[in-house]
Amino acid sequence: MFGKRHVLSMREFSREEIDSVLDLAEALEPYARGGRCDVLSGKILALLFFEPSTRTRLSFETAMMRLGGKTLNLGPAEGSAIAKGESLADTIRVIGGYADALVIRHPKEGSARLAAQFSPVPVLNAGDGAGHHPTQTLLDLYTIRKESSLDDLKIALVGDLKYGRTVHSLAYALALYGADITLVSPPTLEMPGQIKADLAGKGTIVRETHDLESVIKEVDVLYVTRIQRERFPDPYEYTKVAKSYRIAPESLKGAKEGLIIMHPLPRVDEIAPEVDGTGHAVYFQQSFYGVPVRMALLKMLMGESR
Repeated sequence: MFGKRHVLSMREFSREEIDSVLDLAEALEPYARGGRCDVLSGKILALLFFEPSTRTRLSFETAMMRLGGKTLNLGPAEGSAIAKGESLADTIRVIGGYADALVIRHPKEGSARLAAQFSPVPVLNAGDGAGHHPTQTLLDLYTIRKESSLDDLKIALVGDLKYGRTVHSLAYALALYGADITLVSPPTLEMPGQIKADLAGKGTIVRETHDLESVIKEVDVLYVTRIQRERFPDPYEYTKVAKSYRIAPESLKGAKEGLIIMHPLPRVDEIAPEVDGTGHAVYFQQSFYGVPVRMALLKMLMGESR
């Protein structure tokens, strides 16, 4: 179904395509938990991370290894020809000749789309500035499907909705499932107007509030994000909103019994450690689900049809 396509934005996925990824991820999950499936033996995945990453980079590496393939890691930009002034386009052309697919994370929005223009192999966007993070969205949807339900979903997206690329991608995907979305953020970190307009154009129910307490009792999923300090042009502006929301056990009184709390991680102060032991917390399981979901994507992009 996927052929040699690029994975750049959730706006380019249909619901049927998303479901096909999630279905395959479920079939591959036993391999993600141990053992290996050699469908990508002999294949190479190149990792180009120009921003720090733990979960995304390591889960892609793990996914490739579980499928029997190997990875190439560019490493820090200062240790490569980029430090000598090589353009991103030339870097992509070169490394695309060494690998069967590329994963790129870059601080500039639109960088993954630029890479796709020059790459001879599929490009997977692992985050481009405040733009998109489609593979995170796919694992988020997989988490909701496994731990709750994507049907008749009521979800609150909480925190930095202006700079948070995970919520930008997730909002577009949730619209395909008819989700009821509540946006919770400080006034200066609201979801970009274009995204809200796009969602409204799709008939998606979207509400906005700055009061987290008013929505906790109503939703099935609480998707919490950290305030993106590295995106702020002014450090003072960051300090004014840094501790806008904090989920603690007392915050969850009156919440639905089946409420799940998600977070793309890393967290800072948004969720108290005491919440980890409650039945609501699924963010560490969410992080693991990145392995089977990325296994599914890599198999669909690089596996030979049989």
